[in-house]
Amino acid sequence: MHDAQQNGSETWFATRKLGLFLHFGLYAVDGWHEQDQMRRRIPRATYKKLTGRFNPTEFDAERILDLAESVGMEYVCLTTKHHDGFCLWATQQTDYNVMNTPYGHDIVRLLADACHKRGFPLGLYYSIADWHHPNYPNQGRHHELPGPEPGDEPDWAKYMEFLKAQVRELCTDYGEVRHWFWDMNVPKHQAPSINAMLRELQPNIVINDRGFDEGDFGTPEREYNKQAADRRTPFQRPTEACNSVGTQSWGYRRDEAYYSTAFLIRSLDTMMAKGAHYLLNVGPDARGAIPDPAAAILREIGAWYANTREAFADTEPASELTTNKELLVTRRANTLYVHVPPPAKADAVLLPPITETPLHAVLLNTGDELACSTDVLPVYWQNEARVLQVTGLPRDALAGETLVIRLEFAENATIAGSKVTEWEG
Repeated sequence: MHDAQQNGSETWFATRKLGLFLHFGLYAVDGWHEQDQMRRRIPRATYKKLTGRFNPTEFDAERILDLAESVGMEYVCLTTKHHDGFCLWATQQTDYNVMNTPYGHDIVRLLADACHKRGFPLGLYYSIADWHHPNYPNQGRHHELPGPEPGDEPDWAKYMEFLKAQVRELCTDYGEVRHWFWDMNVPKHQAPSINAMLRELQPNIVINDRGFDEGDFGTPEREYNKQAADRRTPFQRPTEACNSVGTQSWGYRRDEAYYSTAFLIRSLDTMMAKGAHYLLNVGPDARGAIPDPAAAILREIGAWYANTREAFADTEPASELTTNKELLVTRRANTLYVHVPPPAKADAVLLPPITETPLHAVLLNTGDELACSTDVLPVYWQNEARVLQVTGLPRDALAGETLVIRLEFAENATIAGSKVTEWEG
């Protein structure tokens, strides 16, 4: 663990589990996929013409943060520069930036000022791959152009100086930055000094693992449907899973196909129950506003999260306490949280080998008390084993929602062979 992380950057991140990701750039103008310049082989000169129509007059950082907070999100991360190289701040390193558009306002500053005013942690995304800069060595590797365009002078050393100068701008001109999301280190270049610079400029920052060294946390992407054998395995290092509300893109795309709310809730629940943070993405449209379908999905997730949030706050993965592989478990001291993915198979769940009866059982989704018993059930009759059964689940009424049950045990209870007092805190 890095010294900076030991001295406090870890603290804020550990307690803030759900964040908002914002992918925004020129691609929103015509509702293109954020990688269309590369995928559709759009000439750089043609793509650059989008700057003449980039005018998101409805971009409202305060309104975006209001939405994030209403969902229960506790930090935000903005794409300052995506693979197309267009910059959303008043950088002095290239004229390919938001100040040279009809909009003419520094979007990073607008968001940073709004974050600092309300004490909302600010995160910044930066793509190492760059389809615009003449020194970036595009070679047709993944997430690169097929090769240099006329006038390019590929030079990795010069490009790295450009990159470092931009990082220094972002980390000195916009107040406190607590979260940094590198992306697309295509050549897998190692340069620990760059993250060291970030930590020197921003002592409370956490940095992901897609940059120039291992970083502070892993970033699995769209990791929502792992094999069953892996679904309950806790992450072994700090992890921030990320996903978008759209199935096809991260930025705003016209005619996007959106995930169902139930699907995203299950994804969020699975990742967070395994100990991860979750960075959920939306893409502002050409006006700079969050599209209505995306905002509606966030609000629906927020309604679920408002009821179940305690199952993730200051808890740790504990799925090993039951052999029922359909369930996930988190715990805090003598309280267990049982996560039942949709659709619930029945109006009861079994938690072998737990035989202790909890003092209380509550379905967080509704606040309703549930009944518990420890009996020898038909499915376990051969070894006459008693097993904890929780009954009264709304099997059909909440068929599309991940159910979360709070079980409160006595302080001296024995759970799956271990006393609560023996659990590590």
